Amino acid sequence: MPRLYSPEQAAELLVGRRKALGLSQAEVAARLGISQNRLSELETRPERLTFDRLLALAGVLGLELTLGDRKPAEVERE
Repeated sequence: MPRLYSPEQAAELLVGRRKALGLSQAEVAARLGISQNRLSELETRPERLTFDRLLALAGVLGLELTLGDRKPAEVERE
């Protein structure tokens, strides 16, 4: 499972997963109860994703979020 260190990495993962599943922005947006334009904005400006929206989007895409301890080398990178 990929590790994420920035909102941009999260967007790449989420967009890639959506496309791999063959889902359009409109289909995913409808499942989330938002407009296609809003989903497009969230994909291009992922820093605007709220935590609850991120969880919902991950769920629609069959993903889950996991938090864990970083290895010391990963902490030093930032």
